[in-house]
Amino acid sequence: MRLFGLEIGRAQAPAPRVEPPVTACASASGEAGLLAVGWGSLGPSAVRGLPRVTPETAVHHGTVFACCNNIAGDLAKVPLKLWQRGSDGQDTRVRDHPAAYLLNGEAAPGVPARLVRFAAVYGYALRGNGHIYGPRDGGGELTRLDIVRQSSVTLLRDGLERFYQFEDGAGVQRRVPARSMVHLRYMAEDGWTGRSPLQVAAESVGIALAGQRAAARNAAGGTTKGVIKLGENYEDDDQRARNARRIKAAMQDPGSDGWIAVNPDEDVKALDISAADQELLSSRKFDREMIAGIYRMPPSKLQMLEYGVKANGEQQAIDYLTDCLLHWSALVEAQLDVALLTRAEREAGLFLRHDFGALLQPTVKEQYDALSRAVGGPFLRPNEARAKLGAAPVPEGARLNPAPNMTRTDPAESEGDPE
Repeated sequence: MRLFGLEIGRAQAPAPRVEPPVTACASASGEAGLLAVGWGSLGPSAVRGLPRVTPETAVHHGTVFACCNNIAGDLAKVPLKLWQRGSDGQDTRVRDHPAAYLLNGEAAPGVPARLVRFAAVYGYALRGNGHIYGPRDGGGELTRLDIVRQSSVTLLRDGLERFYQFEDGAGVQRRVPARSMVHLRYMAEDGWTGRSPLQVAAESVGIALAGQRAAARNAAGGTTKGVIKLGENYEDDDQRARNARRIKAAMQDPGSDGWIAVNPDEDVKALDISAADQELLSSRKFDREMIAGIYRMPPSKLQMLEYGVKANGEQQAIDYLTDCLLHWSALVEAQLDVALLTRAEREAGLFLRHDFGALLQPTVKEQYDALSRAVGGPFLRPNEARAKLGAAPVPEGARLNPAPNMTRTDPAESEGDPE
């Protein structure tokens, strides 16, 4: 019906959302669109001769492994708790949600949750992409969280929808919608395709890898160069060439005893390593600092103790938490919220948060002093302080202590007629 030129009709209920089918024409979401934006090439360096930077080659560098291992290990060893924020701004712990158990207990049959979280965050820090397969039952509830081989996951695109193709633990090729896959992506300019920080800074990391290879060649004797003066008393050129190769192999053999047998009229003189290898070896200390900067890792966590001593170890732990772990954990928590919680649950105030209180463990004296001040403050009941220590409550600990300048009045004494 039309009235004054306007179409008037009954309000219609919104149609239920239907997941589009995965068709064979789904295209792989690759890196071609990112290369044109100017965020840094993900391919080989333009400088010829530098090693190609990939997650497989970069992890051979000890500093890269230490950074990824520290981030994944510290995020995996602290509880990942589920909370709900009420209308009054108070956060309440939620324990009866499937995600709360799967992220802290047993993620899959026989697989601890911390192991799954470590694998996903390690791939996230190293590759820029970390994946966890989270199938759901007919009611939409999570049933388990499975580790997938991070290098075998392919992101597919069908319009605005995203799908993942991978091989599960049973060796079955699967193609699942984004709702069934936890995808941690770092520096995703398009929102979906994560990029490794190592590949974004490919030339700087390539120099570090070249320096490490130069050090390895030097340690194995591969950079040893020398001059071999051969005599003239050889029957033919083949015998002369064989003896030259024997001397060369003995000079480059790291297991050699250092003695080379030559004829009386022959001589062997070793030369020093090349200037290029010397420069790469001298820059290894800078490479360690540069990689630590890429991951926001404080020097103390990489045993670079020239930047601090044991006296300020507590401050170093605080800097590590605020400068490094909170950067990575905030991104992980936000992506886990979207992947594991429904929109209705997120709108109801549910969210995941790492409990870093388990990471910064105080000494017994510090804990007792803090609880004594909290109870005598007063803003904690004695029983609440006892619960933090794992002690049983006591009847007299259910009341809040009075302020330091006041005395407690027993209700039994205040009853009755005053004399």
